[in-house]
Amino acid sequence: MAKKTTRAPRATADDKALAPLPRPVDVVARRCQVCEWEGDLIESEGDDPDCPWCHGPTERTATLATATGSGSKNPHAAALGRLGGLKGGRARAKALSPIQRRRIASRAARARWDKKREEES
Repeated sequence: MAKKTTRAPRATADDKALAPLPRPVDVVARRCQVCEWEGDLIESEGDDPDCPWCHGPTERTATLATATGSGSKNPHAAALGRLGGLKGGRARAKALSPIQRRRIASRAARARWDKKREEES
């Protein structure tokens, strides 16, 4: 008798569109107030990281770069694009002739074997 397994429901495009947006980040130069450590860190707004050497307090000396919100994706457009992306490989394979599919598969196999030979030597 076949055993039935239950799977967790898959995340849909609507679920992904409702995910919280990441917080903006800055690249900052920091200096330790206790030891001589200085370095560049990526931190979110409101972070106050400790020194990686002595775990003492640090102070921000400069902001080197700031991530802007204009580069974020429109969640509705991303959801629509994902719907079309689900059938990409199958549609491409259907459009190729058997000779073209064979040529692509042969090249892929040759690349895998060449990679394996390089790892052995």
